[in-house]
Amino acid sequence: MPQSANHQLIGRTREVEVLDRLLREVGGGRSRVLVLRGEAGVGKSALLDHLAGQAGQWQVVRAAGVEAEAEFAYAALQRLCAPLLSHLGRLPEVQQDALRVAFGLSTGNPPEMLLVGLAVLGLLAEAAARSALVCLVDDAQWLDLMSRRILAFVGRRLDAESVALVFAERIADGKADDEGLSGLPDLPLGGLADADARALLDGVLPGPVDARVRDRIVAETGGNPLALLELPRGLSPAELAFGFGGPGAGPLATRLEDGFRRRVDALPADTRALLLVAAVEPVGDGPLLWHALRLLGIGPEAVAPAEAADLITLGAAVRFRHPLVRSAVWRGADAAALHAAHAALAEATDAERDPDRRAWHRAHAAVGPDEQVAAALESSADRALARGGRAAAASFLERAAALTPCPEARARRALAAAAAHVAAGVPARVPDLLAAAELGPLDRLQQAHAGRLRAKASSMTDSGRGAVQPLLDAAGRLRDLDPALARETCLAAYDAAIWVGRYDEGALRRVAEAARDLPPGDEPAGVFLRALVARSVDGPAAVFPQLARALRSLTDEEDPSVLWAAANAAAELGDLQGWLDIGGRAVRFARRTGTLSLLSTALPYQASALGFAGRFSPAGDLLAEAAALDKVTGSVARTATAALISAYQGRERPALEAIEAMEHEGEQRGLGRLVGVAACARAVLHNGLGNYPLAMEAALRGGEYQDLVVHVWTCGELVEAATRAGEPAVAAGARERLADWSRAGTPWALGAHAVAEALTGAPEQAEDRYREAVDHFGRGGLGVFETRARLLYGEWLRRRNRRAQARTELRAAYEAAGRTGMEGFAERARRELLATGETVRKRTVGAPVLTPQEARIARLAAAGHPNAEIGEHLFLSPRTVEWHLRKVFAKLGISSRREIDGALSVR
Repeated sequence: MPQSANHQLIGRTREVEVLDRLLREVGGGRSRVLVLRGEAGVGKSALLDHLAGQAGQWQVVRAAGVEAEAEFAYAALQRLCAPLLSHLGRLPEVQQDALRVAFGLSTGNPPEMLLVGLAVLGLLAEAAARSALVCLVDDAQWLDLMSRRILAFVGRRLDAESVALVFAERIADGKADDEGLSGLPDLPLGGLADADARALLDGVLPGPVDARVRDRIVAETGGNPLALLELPRGLSPAELAFGFGGPGAGPLATRLEDGFRRRVDALPADTRALLLVAAVEPVGDGPLLWHALRLLGIGPEAVAPAEAADLITLGAAVRFRHPLVRSAVWRGADAAALHAAHAALAEATDAERDPDRRAWHRAHAAVGPDEQVAAALESSADRALARGGRAAAASFLERAAALTPCPEARARRALAAAAAHVAAGVPARVPDLLAAAELGPLDRLQQAHAGRLRAKASSMTDSGRGAVQPLLDAAGRLRDLDPALARETCLAAYDAAIWVGRYDEGALRRVAEAARDLPPGDEPAGVFLRALVARSVDGPAAVFPQLARALRSLTDEEDPSVLWAAANAAAELGDLQGWLDIGGRAVRFARRTGTLSLLSTALPYQASALGFAGRFSPAGDLLAEAAALDKVTGSVARTATAALISAYQGRERPALEAIEAMEHEGEQRGLGRLVGVAACARAVLHNGLGNYPLAMEAALRGGEYQDLVVHVWTCGELVEAATRAGEPAVAAGARERLADWSRAGTPWALGAHAVAEALTGAPEQAEDRYREAVDHFGRGGLGVFETRARLLYGEWLRRRNRRAQARTELRAAYEAAGRTGMEGFAERARRELLATGETVRKRTVGAPVLTPQEARIARLAAAGHPNAEIGEHLFLSPRTVEWHLRKVFAKLGISSRREIDGALSVR
């Protein structure tokens, strides 16, 4: 347990109480995450030291971001995890492999970020199994990108592992870095209160100082502890009377850095050189530092003045008084001194043991283009890619391009750097790199690749109106040079065109025209593009057989990049079972490989299919997983699936909020498909509530543009709404479009057309059509539509005074809707049952026994998934899963997983 405090940090009573409470909660079995945020010198590191001191016999691991090391993938993460690697063998094998490869401990397939994140989460949990673990990360603003992203992921998923993860992050101008740590619990740190600031200042003043001068010093420093301790240093009372500030004095961090620089400038030349070598050596490796110093002819005597000035402590590890000392030394050095320091460190670094840092130092020592150095950096990029460090590879390649003397090789490396930035999901640097590459010379294939990269980077920042044409242009340039890549790029344009929808009504036609001009291919991308061309020429119905054949040709080993196209094809056909199979395959592949980009697409697609099957609970689980993934990646969710399911659930206010959010997102981002789905969801909601004029209005608005797949869903809503609103001509028009869809021959399409015929066709045929619809939907596993067809059939029977038969269908609809969670449709069925003379109690929804997280874990456990798999599904450690399961057992009054299903079914 933590030991009691033996002293108080001046002016930090509240902050210390927060940290001590955090430790108590960790000691009680919970995990806690906190980001200390404040300007330089405000005392973040001191509070981390306090935490370390209070941890007592617990395990404490520390790491810090180093500005000079930000280009090295996993650098800080590896330092934090190194003391814990003895627990690595207790992780699932795939996670062990991912972490070993990421840390360069073994070779293998480059791991995706999700796998590394889950491995680190599991490693911390295993390390904390016997004794609580305190992880402290200082200077988080300088973490390398992969360390920052993975630690942010871990911070968001820790729960019941007895782990404290505390970051200290410097902010400038009151703003924190948005990459990664935003949204985590934080503790803002401001300056000390005036009384505490004066007490701290009195301890360092050189003699008596006028009270007004002292107050001005406190005001000028804003109560910043480091400023109070450092800025008065070396000044006489007379000099202090003039203060530190004044107009144009600059930010406090700059003034502190300037103060440290003046102290450095007063030191002997060898001592200044020693400090510079220590400043540009990011690891703090004492033996390496001394080796480099010997190469420069600097002996041990040079350290004494630096230590006497309280700027640095040298031992086995090198530690600066404050990070601002390091930056003051680094930024204050002239170019020649910097080159000499890096050159010495490069020569001192073992080329076999640490080739990447050696190459990095050589690059900074270079005074002009140097092919040997550039080639070494390119090799470092290859090693970074092998470890999954795409952002690090991009930085190495960018520096390599700058040092390359040969124009052709320089252009090639700049192009590779741009590609690495795209792969890392960091498109901001891509335009400048491509501009440098295009200074060339580039051959035609390289020019085409540059165009494709520019289009992909643009679509990453603008997936709306401007996304389609750049991808089509890139596909055109690749046509004769790399036909397969051209087809893949054209398929990406197809996806963009689907999403832009009504905001670019000619987009799908242009994609089809571009696809027609490409050489045909038999790979999946080629097959689906041929179907697109046929659809644009002959209409949707003509291409149904071709789409069906394409779906049957898919194998389990299929390239996952085409699975979204296959899922769209299955949806357009109305092949729900095919959609579920494709989506399940994509989700399994993404989870197995840790491919975040595929998983973020696959989860909502699969949730949509489950929703139409009437399986709202597992669909909600996938949406919750997708939401957790969005927090991990910082991506913006496309909310279509959640809004549709909310509409089917029939809770008017939350459903309208979700629909309005989807409409707003679609309008803001230029994603017309979201606007179309929003209109369809409004129609579903109002049909369920019996507000038929509103449902018809929404469906008509949705049908103004024929969004792929969505328009046939909307037509189904329009037939029902218009019929009940007394607009038979409107209903008949929608019925004809559903008649075209029925040529797909799938249960969904046939059932939708049968319902439309029953509602609008000859009365003497209505009963047969309703029965056909129920049969089609049941055969296709389309739970929501089977329930709705029974409801419509029961309503039809009641209006013909066939009450006994009506009760049978209405009761089946009422029970199915209630069991599924279609509350609006259930209430509509209840009202109809009352009209038949049957007594039906209104359904009540009690307070949930389990939290949503507990319910998801319970369902996965009941399905036979072990804790490790449940953790992978929900991005939790197995120990957190076990903790939640204990709560589930207690709440449900059961003692084993075998009893979960039964306990849930009676509630």
